[in-house]
Amino acid sequence: MKILTIGDIVGENGVKKFKDEFLKIKEEYDIDFTIVNAENSAGGMGITQKIFNDLLDLHVDVITMGNHTWGKKDIFSFIDHPKLLRPANYSKGVVGKGVGIYKCKDKKIGVIDLIGRTDMNVLSDNPFTKVDSAINKIKDECDMIFVEFHAEATAEKIAMANYIDGKVTAVYGTHTHVQTADEQILEKGTAYITDIGMTGPISSVIGMDKEASIKRFVTSLPERYKLADGKCMINACIFEVDDETCQVVSIERIIKK
Repeated sequence: MKILTIGDIVGENGVKKFKDEFLKIKEEYDIDFTIVNAENSAGGMGITQKIFNDLLDLHVDVITMGNHTWGKKDIFSFIDHPKLLRPANYSKGVVGKGVGIYKCKDKKIGVIDLIGRTDMNVLSDNPFTKVDSAINKIKDECDMIFVEFHAEATAEKIAMANYIDGKVTAVYGTHTHVQTADEQILEKGTAYITDIGMTGPISSVIGMDKEASIKRFVTSLPERYKLADGKCMINACIFEVDDETCQVVSIERIIKK
């Protein structure tokens, strides 16, 4: 079985790129199941009903969110959709869910969405203690478990992967919008990559207009957030899972320009 994970879709141009390329990628790599991060898809912050519906129309299996979950108020009208996950370690009582179980072929795939706490400016519960309870809740119902960790700090992501090594099928990072080259199978069998990258403008600063971003760094003054234009790329990662052992046997990074 091949599981495709798509890096953060940034803005409407990123959405268009994904819509143009997704079915081609799915056919080319013989993809069985797809997880897409779309927390930046609407103007760079949040997701709208239209974008959500567009992704569902493409038969995406899971749509994940992160620190911009509440960026567009539309989300409150579809937050309980079974294919939508927001970070599981948001405070108790927050609407939506952070854990889901999905059927694919004859397997059940558990997906856990988490958000980091280092340099994220989001008040959330401890992802390390939360992931324990999330895994224990679904482990007996799933053949495999994928954990998306939406976090800034590389160290926090690596620590998380090693903390749950052997307990889940794979841990992959999102949020930094830069694809890392450290894909590996950890000592106890869990697959890992620090960040799968972004789906958005190539000529940009992590999806943001270059001039606006540079001005912020040079002057130290607030500058209005502005998405970059131009040609986009897709960053993604494919985890190939052995159907018998339900362990990852290979990890392939993808960059489509």
